Amino acid sequence: MTILTASTTNEASVRPVLRLGLLGVGNVGQGVIDVLTRNGGEIERRAGQAIRVVAASRRNVAALKALADAGVRTTDDPGAVVRDPEVDVVVELIGGTTLAKQLVLEAISLGKHVVTANKALLAEHGTEIFAAAQKAGVIVAFEAAVAGGIPIIKALREGLTANHIEWVAGIINGTTNFILSEMRDKGLDFDTVLKEAQRLGYAEADPTFDIEGVDAAHKLALISAIAFGVPVQFHKAHVQGITGLASEDIRYAEQLGYRIKLLGITKRVANGIELRVHPTLVPTKRLIANVEGAMNAVVVHGDAVGTTLYYGKGAGGEATASAVIADVVDVARATGNAAAQRVPALAFQPDAMSDAPILPVQQVVSCYYLRLRVSDKAGVLADLTSLLAKQGISIDAMLQREAQDVGGASTAQTDLIILTHEVEEGLLEKALADIQNLASVLAPVVRIRKEELA
Repeated sequence: MTILTASTTNEASVRPVLRLGLLGVGNVGQGVIDVLTRNGGEIERRAGQAIRVVAASRRNVAALKALADAGVRTTDDPGAVVRDPEVDVVVELIGGTTLAKQLVLEAISLGKHVVTANKALLAEHGTEIFAAAQKAGVIVAFEAAVAGGIPIIKALREGLTANHIEWVAGIINGTTNFILSEMRDKGLDFDTVLKEAQRLGYAEADPTFDIEGVDAAHKLALISAIAFGVPVQFHKAHVQGITGLASEDIRYAEQLGYRIKLLGITKRVANGIELRVHPTLVPTKRLIANVEGAMNAVVVHGDAVGTTLYYGKGAGGEATASAVIADVVDVARATGNAAAQRVPALAFQPDAMSDAPILPVQQVVSCYYLRLRVSDKAGVLADLTSLLAKQGISIDAMLQREAQDVGGASTAQTDLIILTHEVEEGLLEKALADIQNLASVLAPVVRIRKEELA
């Protein structure tokens, strides 16, 4: 079998071989093997050397029989792969933050390069891991950790080097984008669409990390670090998922010319860095508002290049494997260079990182969509606008639905939708606290941030 050798040409036989050890041969690991098998010759022409899997681990080692038959050393012990003296690059695909961290740090201590798709690991322990790699003079590459097959890390780290990055906004979780697309297209509620997403395999049996925004926040923390040259600071991100979204808000947003997407947003502002994940109203005329299903998209705005959009599959075996192998090729190209000549893991030289603070969400300035269930009687609108004006909040647009009689003229109710101009979140919270105390406001006020992304 030739499934593990990048090329079998005579020319390749005199070239050096970069030897990989796979930790985990699941969907992505098998994708790495399949892509190397299919495109090995092309990859070797780009890398300048053959790339070969020489060792692999999986809990169910019997499932690796085809690899073992092809001469690959297989085991159920990932540590054995890390310590294998013939492995040059450890490809970590097991996930999690405990064992994975131990294995990655061990590989670094042994002087081995690491390629990983593990966004949680780097978001939570990236500072320690990158520092260890710098000290050991090895590479930690992680294109596959963010947005699957979309080369957003390379774009930020290399392609946009000349730019002062001003903001990045992305749909970086396919599960939530699928759910929101289905809610909009079919008018279904969240719980119904979540069950369908689980049935189709877009959502895990326990979808918490996806639907609560944690997965997107892991990725955003890495994007922000590379865009602005700050440490990875996942623990400072504001994270809000989509579980509280109602189908009527998606419908009202559409009537106002917006679509709701779960966005990861990071911005450079005068007093620090914004780092936030939350449902967001985006104008339907923006390209990112029209990204549907489980696809991902990231918009980057730089001062020189303007606005650029990166779109594609954010997950899947071969899409993620594409990014893994691209990182392996980068390692192959860089192994002859001194550590100081390599592209820094977080784009900026380690001694030139910024200490710009991550802003608390109360200091974030944004526009807002507000939905209020109110009594349909005179004076209600005046009371609301007065309390908003008290905090300096101006109204951009308003939509009032037809009143519903729920038991007599005195109990008629209506939905009032207000779009605000920009306001600091702390001021909006003060206004909403006063509004919520009005007798005419009959339910908790729904608040969703709005971004023009212009």
